[in-house]
Amino acid sequence: MSELAPLLARCRQGDALAWESLVRRYHGRILGLARHYMRQQEEAHDVTQEIFIRIYERLDSFDGGETFVPWMLRLARNCCIDRIRRNNVRTPDVAVPVEDDPPIASDDLGAEEITHRNEREALLYRAMGKMNESSREIILLKEIQGLKLEEISKMLSVPIGTVKSRSNRARTELARRIRTLDPSYGVG
Repeated sequence: MSELAPLLARCRQGDALAWESLVRRYHGRILGLARHYMRQQEEAHDVTQEIFIRIYERLDSFDGGETFVPWMLRLARNCCIDRIRRNNVRTPDVAVPVEDDPPIASDDLGAEEITHRNEREALLYRAMGKMNESSREIILLKEIQGLKLEEISKMLSVPIGTVKSRSNRARTELARRIRTLDPSYGVG
């Protein structure tokens, strides 16, 4: 948080460059979360913009009593849920197409490694698409976004024991679904 505090202070003072830096830093995480909830690429991009507007408007309410990322992700999650309710849309049980946004190639990886990583990622999202919403959400928050159990507990307003049990069930279910989609996954 220490390196983030000056950036947040500058954002609160209206520093446009600081705000741009903050948006650049967290855009991918927010877009990933929005894709999970919205299930449509265009809708995810729209709600991502709305989320950053809400973050900007509520920066003064962030008191630093918790870390910034869980605060921001809770705000983003609530914004997505609000948008779904406003649109009166039920989230379909389909995976988010990985192909919509091709991954940025790293100079450190060769073409074969990138292809293998993309195939694993596509398999993961196909498997997640077959899971119930609660399990998908736990996998997204814990495994993909990297939040701690305590942060998830607070975000979802459920006891930590519930988060632990949901996490264990979700990981087991995800592994089973991956093996069903690709029986050779993890072998040799």
